[in-house]
Amino acid sequence: MIDGDTLDLSDGQRVRLLQIDTPELGSGECYSRASRTALLRLAPEGGAVTLEADPALDKVDRYGRVLRYVKHNGVNVNIRLVLDGAAAPYFYRGDRGRYATRILAAVTRAKNAKRGFWGACRGTVLNVNGQVETRVGKVPGNGIAVTPIAPLVPKTPPSGSKCDANYADGCVPLVDYDLDCADIRALGIAPVRVVGSDVHRLDGDGDGWGCV
Repeated sequence: MIDGDTLDLSDGQRVRLLQIDTPELGSGECYSRASRTALLRLAPEGGAVTLEADPALDKVDRYGRVLRYVKHNGVNVNIRLVLDGAAAPYFYRGDRGRYATRILAAVTRAKNAKRGFWGACRGTVLNVNGQVETRVGKVPGNGIAVTPIAPLVPKTPPSGSKCDANYADGCVPLVDYDLDCADIRALGIAPVRVVGSDVHRLDGDGDGWGCV
């Protein structure tokens, strides 16, 4: 298991759960470990899962991951993660699949009940892409934030900034301050490939890609 929205299967397939997004494990984002734990609870290691493709959406992403809804014991894991406040809706390119209405209803219920990161992480919001963003300090092993800080506006690098040679497949600005995945997404260059030193710590799972 990679993080809260990605599974490795025994047959070698890596599955990215459709239409949802979770805080990136290893990034220090609030609730990242708790989201992974929630996925492990709903789709236990060694258990059998059913994969469901969506005819309206891509079947495989650019990294070779299979894009599917995951079901275990009759439960749609994608929807349940959103309902539990462990994931947020994510409609890549704005495309909405067969469960989009149920996913949106689930996030409304989770937010109203302050479940999961909606209650644990101060400053949790949905951005314009439908992804969850939080602005909190580092979290302990249980994934609950203990040092929240005020929401931040993504940094805008100065015009004409040079590209950082440590990253490829997107011009990460060469700046003298730290950038995070929210900044990279706001710049419209996510994901980026790490080809040198990951100075901004964008690659939380160490697979060579940041802000996936």
